Amino acid sequence: MQEQIVKLLAGMATAGIALAAASVQASPEQDRQDLVKYYTSRYPNIKIENYVHGALAFDPDGKAQYDAVMEFPPFESELDQGRKMWQTPFKNGKTYADCLPNGGTMIAGSYPMFDDVKDTVVTLQDALNHCRTANGEEAYALSDMNTMGRLTAYMRTLSDGMPMNITVAGPKALAAYEDGKKTFYSRKGQLNYACASCHVQNAGVRLRSELISPAIGQAVHWPVFRGGDTLTTLQQRYDVCFRLLRAVPPAPGSTAMNNLEYFHSALSNGLPMKASVFRK
Repeated sequence: MQEQIVKLLAGMATAGIALAAASVQASPEQDRQDLVKYYTSRYPNIKIENYVHGALAFDPDGKAQYDAVMEFPPFESELDQGRKMWQTPFKNGKTYADCLPNGGTMIAGSYPMFDDVKDTVVTLQDALNHCRTANGEEAYALSDMNTMGRLTAYMRTLSDGMPMNITVAGPKALAAYEDGKKTFYSRKGQLNYACASCHVQNAGVRLRSELISPAIGQAVHWPVFRGGDTLTTLQQRYDVCFRLLRAVPPAPGSTAMNNLEYFHSALSNGLPMKASVFRK
C-alpha cells in the first residue's frame, strides 16, 4: 500500500498545501468555503451535498451497491446492542439521556466542541464517558468497539440528518482548531505527505482500486461499519492514515487527535449527518 501511495503522489502538485498557506489566518467558515470552491471548480458536476457519501460521490456504480446494502444493513444487530446499552439505566437509575442535552437527540452534529471550562476539545465519546463517570460508572476505553463503538454508533443515529454544526468561538477554541488544521496540512512520516495530499489534491483519484474521498463530508458518517459489521471510528481511521505514511500516530483521545477531529469536522458544517453507514 505504501509503495502505491508513493507512485500515486510522486511529483504531485502542492495545491492543497498552498490552499492552506493562503488561508492560515482565515476563519473556519472561510476555510470551509475555500475548500467548497476548490472541489466545485475541480468537479463541477458533483454537488457538494453528495460528498456526504465520501468517495461514492465519484462512483455511481459503487453508490448503487451502497444503496442496495443499506436496504438491509448487515450491522443491525450491532446497533441493537448499542440501543440496549443506551437504554439500560446506570446503577443509580439514571440514563445517558438524563445527562446529555436534549436527551441526547439531535446533538451529535455539534461534536467535537470546545469546552471553555475544561479548556479542551470534547468529542462525543468524551461526553459519553463524562456521563458515565458522573453517574458512578467506569469510563469506556475509546478503542473498545464492543462498548464505546456500539454505544456511539447507536447514539449518532439519534441525530441522523442533523446538519453538522461545529462551533469555533473564542481565542482558545480557535487555537485548538488551528492546531488541528496544522496537523491536517502538515507533511509527516517517512513518505512526507499530509492528510491534504490525498483528501484535497487527490480527492476523486484512484489509489489502486479505491477512490480517494474529499475532506468535506468525511466527518458526517463515523463510526462506520466496514465490510459488514466491523466498527471503525474516525480517530481509528486517522491512526491508519498516519501508519500508512510511516508516521507515529498520536494516541486516541489525545489533544492532537481531538484537535484534528475538531478541525476536520468543521469542514462539513451544514451537511447532514449520515449515521451508521456501510463502507468497504
